[in-house]
Amino acid sequence: MKCKGIKLGDVYAIPLPDGKFAFGRRFKDAGIAIYSYIGISIADIPRNEDYQFIVGVYEDILKSGEWTYIENRPFHNEEEAWPPPACLIDSITGDYSIYHRGEIKDANKEECVGLEIAAVWEGNQIIDRIMGDDKWHRDPLK
Repeated sequence: MKCKGIKLGDVYAIPLPDGKFAFGRRFKDAGIAIYSYIGISIADIPRNEDYQFIVGVYEDILKSGEWTYIENRPFHNEEEAWPPPACLIDSITGDYSIYHRGEIKDANKEECVGLEIAAVWEGNQIIDRIMGDDKWHRDPLK
C-alpha cells in the first residue's frame, strides 16, 4: 500500500535484519510508537496497541519507502495521540526538564526517572533498539 502523506495513526511495517517485521504507529510531535509485537510477515500486523517504546523519528524514514505503510489506526481522541512526556538534560548545566505536548517545564532528576530521553531517532537506531542493541539508548539518569 502506498501512503499519501504522513498522518497521525499511520502504521508502518519495519523490516528487521532477521527477516521479521516490527511495526510503528505515528503520534503527534514527530513521535512513533514501536509495537511490542514482532510479526513474521508484513501482513502479520499487531492486533492491539501495546508498545515497547515511543520516540521521535525523522520524517524522511517514513517517506523513503524503507518502512512500508500498512494502514491508518485513528486515535480515539486528541489526548491519546500525544506521546508521553520525555526528559531533557541540558548538556552544559546538567539541568533537567520535561518536554510534553510542545512545552518544556523545569524538573529534577527524580521526575525524569523512567522517562524516555527526548531525541529524534534515525531508522537504523530504532531498528538496533528493537533488535536489543541498546547503544543508542543510554540512560544518563542511572
